[in-house]
Amino acid sequence: MIKANRMDRGFYKYQKEYEDKVLEVLRSGWYILGNEVSCFEKEFASYIGTKDCVGLASGLDALWIALKALGISNGDEVIVQGNAYIASVMGITRNGATPVFVEPDCYYQIDVSKIEEKITSKTKAVLVVHLYGQVAKMDEIVRLCNKYNLKLVEDCAQAHGAAFQNKKVGAFGDIGCFSFYPSKNLGAFGDAGAITTDNLEYAEYIRVFRNYGSEKRYYNKMVGTNSRLDEIQAGLLRIKLKHIQEITDERIKIAEKYNCGIHNKKIIKPQVRKETYGVWHQYVIRIEDRNDFIQYLENCGVGSLIHYPIPPHLSKAYQYLNVEKGSFPVTEKYAATVVSIPFYNGMEDEEQEKVIEIINDYKSEE
Repeated sequence: MIKANRMDRGFYKYQKEYEDKVLEVLRSGWYILGNEVSCFEKEFASYIGTKDCVGLASGLDALWIALKALGISNGDEVIVQGNAYIASVMGITRNGATPVFVEPDCYYQIDVSKIEEKITSKTKAVLVVHLYGQVAKMDEIVRLCNKYNLKLVEDCAQAHGAAFQNKKVGAFGDIGCFSFYPSKNLGAFGDAGAITTDNLEYAEYIRVFRNYGSEKRYYNKMVGTNSRLDEIQAGLLRIKLKHIQEITDERIKIAEKYNCGIHNKKIIKPQVRKETYGVWHQYVIRIEDRNDFIQYLENCGVGSLIHYPIPPHLSKAYQYLNVEKGSFPVTEKYAATVVSIPFYNGMEDEEQEKVIEIINDYKSEE
C-alpha cells in the first residue's frame, strides 16, 4: 500500500540529529521556555524575514491569540476564504467575531476580486490562508487592507517558506500564524505553533499572554492562557529548519514529476501563480466522480485524503451562522471534488511512478 502520507521517512533521513537533540534537551534539565525556544524564535524570525517570532503550543492557538492581540472581538467581522481548514475560522470565532466568507480562486487561494465587496463598517481584518503550500495574491490584498485600514493576518500553517515576489509569507501581514503539526513541511513531533511579526508590541503581548499572562513568575498582568512551545519540540524544529530548503526542494521535485506525468483528462491538476514560490504541502487534484476514483485508488493499493470534504460554513459547528448550502458554489464544488494523492518527503521514484500509472489508467463507468 502506498500511503497518502508518511512521516517516518523524513525522520529517518535526519534520525541521528533528532535523537541527539532530544537527549541534549532531556539532559539539560530545562524543559519549558528555555534556550531551545528562544533560539528557535530568533532563527525562524530570521528565516521568514520578520523582527520577531513567538513560539506557541499549536497553530490554532497562533490564530486565535493573534486576532486577540489585534483587538478583534465581539461584533467584529473578519474576511476569510470559504475553503479554509476549519481551524482558521475557529481562530476568528473564539474571539467572538464573525467570519465573512469569500470564494477561492483557481489556485485554491482567496479570490482577491471578491474581497472588497464583503467589506463593511464591521470589518476589522482579513485572514489570508495560504492553502496547500501555495500563495495568495498578496500585493492586492495588502493594498486593500491599507485602503480600508484593516488588519492583515496570514495563516501560513501549510506554507513554510512559500513566497510572493520573493518575500516569504508570514512577513506581509500584521501577524503571521504557523502550525508545526507533524505533517507540515516544517513539522514538529507533536503539536506546536508560532506567530511572526514586525510589531514588537504585538510580540510582547503574545509572549506574556501565552504564559498565563505573566511577565514574571507569579506576577500576572492579564488573564492569559497556557500556550507554550516546549523545549523538545523547539529543539527538533531547529534541526528541521536547518534542512528546510532540502526538504522543500524534494517536495517541488515530486510535484513537478506529478505535473509532467499525470495526463488523465478526468484529472484537474493544481495551478501555480506565476509570481509565487510554492512549497507544496499537498498535491491536490480534482475529479468529478471522486468516490469512484478514491475506491479505485484503494483497490489498486494507493491511499488518498480529502482536504477538505466539508466547508466550514456547512459544518455542524457553524450552523448558527445560517449560511445556506449553495451560498458559495466554488467552495462547495472544490469540497466535493478535491483529492490529495500520495505526497511526502522520502517518497521513492518507484512509488510515485506507480501512482502516476494508476491515475492515468483510471476510467470511470460512463
